[in-house]
Amino acid sequence: MIAVVQRVISSSVTIDQSVVGAIGPGINVLLGVAAGDGDTDADYLAAKVANLRIFEDDRGKMNRSLIDIEGQMLVVSQFTLLGDCRKGRRPSFIKSAAPDLAQGLYHRFVERVKKLGVDVQTGRFGAMMRVNIVNDGPVTLLVHSRQ
Repeated sequence: MIAVVQRVISSSVTIDQSVVGAIGPGINVLLGVAAGDGDTDADYLAAKVANLRIFEDDRGKMNRSLIDIEGQMLVVSQFTLLGDCRKGRRPSFIKSAAPDLAQGLYHRFVERVKKLGVDVQTGRFGAMMRVNIVNDGPVTLLVHSRQ
């Protein structure tokens, strides 16, 4: 699994002109599931992202996690993160997980983050979405469940 983690002031996702998820200060996660990913990938990534120390402490150092600041998380599925652009001009998505596996692991990731006490909002798996992100910093990280 791969996550694009962005520290945000706010973030929202809109489907058919209706906001389906919105957060204030916290983390926006664009989540991609690879073929071969499993429950351990979702569990690892959920704990890793929720506990990343990317928020400033009283001295201005990135030393606090989303859990520490009691921030929110918006999780948006994005299979295109697995697009391979090395050959030709059209990305290959052969490394992306099949939709049913990806959807199950997406939901597992969300549930694991919720169990950590984080207020989680989501988009809708497989839908065409518009994501509005007000990046803070900007702070943007790529986090992989496997290397």
